[in-house]
Amino acid sequence: MRHVRFRDPAGSIREGEWHDGEVSFGGRTYATEDVDILPPTNPSKIVCIGLNYEQHAEEEGMEIPDRPLIFLKTPNTVAGHEDTITLPEGKDNVEHEVELGVVIGEQCQNVAEEDAMNVVSGYTIANDISNRDDQRVEQNWVRGKSFDGACPLGPVVADPEHLSDDAAVQLRVNGEVRQDSSISEFIFSVPELISEITQYMTLEEGDVVITGTPAGVGPLEDGDYVEIEVEGVGILKHSVESR
Repeated sequence: MRHVRFRDPAGSIREGEWHDGEVSFGGRTYATEDVDILPPTNPSKIVCIGLNYEQHAEEEGMEIPDRPLIFLKTPNTVAGHEDTITLPEGKDNVEHEVELGVVIGEQCQNVAEEDAMNVVSGYTIANDISNRDDQRVEQNWVRGKSFDGACPLGPVVADPEHLSDDAAVQLRVNGEVRQDSSISEFIFSVPELISEITQYMTLEEGDVVITGTPAGVGPLEDGDYVEIEVEGVGILKHSVESR
């Protein structure tokens, strides 16, 4: 099943099921263009992983890490399917990053690697939009990673069985393929990431772990239309605009 949050034509927020081109709730079915698709979760935090693909580390001129690199995005970064993201004003280098998102299903701490999948409710799609101008001159990456709308999520949370071990991930800008890889290329697996993260912080129900981006990150410009696809999960779409 693929779960979706949406606002129906009457203005009520619903949690229903996603079908191709349709959403359903309470015995009623709506075309997706007749409802507002909302972010699939309201996380207290988004835990991000850096350099989890070898080729991305290479394109950034960085060494492969010996343990997961962890940073955070704040809740104000969450945006939804078909939203328009406003790029930070006066920045010349804002880039896209396709990522698999892991949605946490329960409060958890100190999770053993072999138990990690028990706390996963499903998978979503994320774009870790990054303001490189500031990211490259600050240590904590707040300006670089946590500006408003910097983490589109969605459109669904897919149950774990929908995701294969070699699921393809792809990002397209205005129809042009920019990133194209597979989660089989992860340096650190989802269980390894959850176990490492929860040694340091409690994850809450609805939190999202985004698992790193493959090679091919590139600039976003005013008017771009972005499609981010994870095989088995779906396609997250959004546009960007300049101030």
